[in-house]
Amino acid sequence: MLDIGAELHQWCEEGRDFAVATVVAVSGSAPRQPGAALAVDGGGTAVGSVSGGCVEGAVYELCAEALRDGRPVTERFGYSDDDAFAVGLTCGGVIDVLVVPVRADAPWRKTYAAAAAAAARGGSAALARVVAGPPELLGRALLVRPDDGGDGHGDGASGAAGTLGGHPGLDRTAAAEARALLDAGRTATVGIGAEGSRCGVPLTLLVESSVPAPRMLVFGAIDFAAALVRAGKFLGYRVTVCDARPVFATAARFPDADEVVVDWPHDYLDATEVDARTVVCVLTHDAKFDIPLLERALRLPVAYVGAMGSRRTHEDRLARLRAAGVTELELTRLRSPIGLDLGARTPEETAVSIAAEIVASRRGGSGLPLTGAHTPIHHDGPGARGGPRPIGSVA
Repeated sequence: MLDIGAELHQWCEEGRDFAVATVVAVSGSAPRQPGAALAVDGGGTAVGSVSGGCVEGAVYELCAEALRDGRPVTERFGYSDDDAFAVGLTCGGVIDVLVVPVRADAPWRKTYAAAAAAAARGGSAALARVVAGPPELLGRALLVRPDDGGDGHGDGASGAAGTLGGHPGLDRTAAAEARALLDAGRTATVGIGAEGSRCGVPLTLLVESSVPAPRMLVFGAIDFAAALVRAGKFLGYRVTVCDARPVFATAARFPDADEVVVDWPHDYLDATEVDARTVVCVLTHDAKFDIPLLERALRLPVAYVGAMGSRRTHEDRLARLRAAGVTELELTRLRSPIGLDLGARTPEETAVSIAAEIVASRRGGSGLPLTGAHTPIHHDGPGARGGPRPIGSVA
């Protein structure tokens, strides 16, 4: 649901009633993962998607029905040989969808509104919802923020809102589970007991984490960087361009970047914040910039470090990095030459090549063509099946 938080926040601000359908479980080759959502307001306007088109019509009708009767409902959609295009997932997967009416009289309205507001602001928050269990708890929600130190009731827990109802221990356990997933930036289902322990009637929570956009740091204010900035924004990154040369590092040359910084690359990397989702793309292919920058980047807990250059430049770069004290283990993290082998020539094609390698690294893809492959189309998570293998290069 948080993936359409900006739209839902606007609807809440305008006082609209709506119903939101969320994917809560997936098996097989389903096109969307848990947390993907479609919402329909009282006037019939729809935003979002739960399946990429396969079952949107049926889910739309479920939302309209939930708005009328005010009751949450769950529905399973799977492949149907007889009527696949009308009612099922043509890809062969199975998805479970929870539909919750968010009307003015709904007891969870304020919690859903607070969650949408947090997602719209780009802040960190986790929304825990009952997606399976006692009918009276279905759809109830608890919102947890990073500063929440309490039990989720709001009594001294400044970062929490809402309640799952039922046993008092349920909110405490749910808040703890949500906080752990928020710390990891993950969305997942959690099974607990209705009394907040492993005892009692079992129920399932879907915990959605909303965290600030991951960072893409692009070093080198060149034409290839401008194309990569656009690709990075398309993938949802907060993109920074950094170069020591003020004549090239200007906002006018990189209008799509979130920020343009004039600084020596290694000095900027030392001073800025990175995390396990940050990607570092070094496009300068100039040793006086590259070596001190990569020496630092390869020792940071970031998701991806790639460097542009020919194979000759790559070999020279490796020798210089070894001379600077970078270990062989650290060098295995370097994607150089940067990108997948697409035969890229133009800045735009090169940006696609780099973006493809970043996605493969993040999702655990091989980078190989799907045609003739006997591997899953959708991977379970980062590093699945041994992690990505860099293939080829771009100049």
